[in-house]
Amino acid sequence: MGEFEFVAMMAAFQALQALAIDVMLPALGTISADLQVADPNQRQLIVGVFLICSGLGSLFPGAIADRFGRRPVVLAAITTYVVLSLVCAFAASFELLLIARGVMGFVTSAMVVMPMTILRDRFEGDRMARSQSMIAMTFMVVPMIAPMLGQSVLLFAGWRWIFGIMGAIAGVIFVWAWVRLPETLHEDYRQPVRAKVIAGNMAVALKERAAIGYFLGAALVQGALFGYINSAQQLLGEHFGAGTMFPLLFGGMALVMASTNFANARIVERFGARRVSHAALLGYIVIGAVHFLLALRGEGLWTFLPLMTLSMCMMSFIGSNFQSISLQPFARIAGAAASVMAFVRMVLGATLGALIGQAYDGTARPIMAAMVICGTGALALVLYSERGRLFRRINPPEYYRKAPPPVGQ
Repeated sequence: MGEFEFVAMMAAFQALQALAIDVMLPALGTISADLQVADPNQRQLIVGVFLICSGLGSLFPGAIADRFGRRPVVLAAITTYVVLSLVCAFAASFELLLIARGVMGFVTSAMVVMPMTILRDRFEGDRMARSQSMIAMTFMVVPMIAPMLGQSVLLFAGWRWIFGIMGAIAGVIFVWAWVRLPETLHEDYRQPVRAKVIAGNMAVALKERAAIGYFLGAALVQGALFGYINSAQQLLGEHFGAGTMFPLLFGGMALVMASTNFANARIVERFGARRVSHAALLGYIVIGAVHFLLALRGEGLWTFLPLMTLSMCMMSFIGSNFQSISLQPFARIAGAAASVMAFVRMVLGATLGALIGQAYDGTARPIMAAMVICGTGALALVLYSERGRLFRRINPPEYYRKAPPPVGQ
């Protein structure tokens, strides 16, 4: 498989998860009204439950893929995605919809974990960061078009058709993966499916100092992003009065994020993932602090949008690079490492996102405060992993030569 098709396929897997989050944002009010949800903030659970369960489910697919291979795990996850999309489409109550969304998030979390694992099978170091940026750039097209797709469906049909379209798109991607996806797990790297070995390998990943600050830091930054996504429809659509323009504005911000990932892919091999991501994290904190001060004074839509877009651009430089740095030491246990890191990142990020979303008070103040706090926490964690020094460029083979071996080897 050539690089272009490889990037497109990995992005498609992750995009299915993004689609499950973003496509129904314009329909949250309609869904809650149709299913008779009393509390306006409860509509956020349609997104929040999916994210939290996706994080919980992330703990398992990597270890399974380390034994049986990447391909069967991917195909099983997409099949489940199709089936549960149809269950959501026919849900007769809000409770059943939340249960289906939770199970869907849990099982299909493999579509977040497996692209990370397959990418680590093929590349390492700054080359891996470059490929991850290209995947993220393609993936970011989905948040751009998904709300517009959901809004378009609502113009001609009911919200249930949104879930039907999700299932149809997943079916097309399943056929593509069935025909073209190769197995990337090296035979010598297969791990036994024993609880002691799986837990041991995950513990190896969690205890590696060079990695832990990066995936925990990524979780904090992602939590702030999820908090914004959870309340975006209320904040942009209702508080700032965007109304039916909400999908276009949300999509425009995603388009700028996609451009930032493209820029990262072009510069990361020249400057190094650490230098780029460290500079972006510092920028993220400064922009968040300025935005919080403006939010305290009261702001309008046209001051909120550019500053929030800048913050999201910094997230693009942070996310891809933090992910590649944190996975670098774990070639032989890439699946287990990717699983436990995705588990921590998604559970912590989704939980923080839900708390931030529920703190929504009709202004941008809770989101901006959360971004400053989460960014500062991420900086402290990175300093721990880097032993107090930022902006270093490190040769991965030398730096990770003493990385602990997999359990039982």
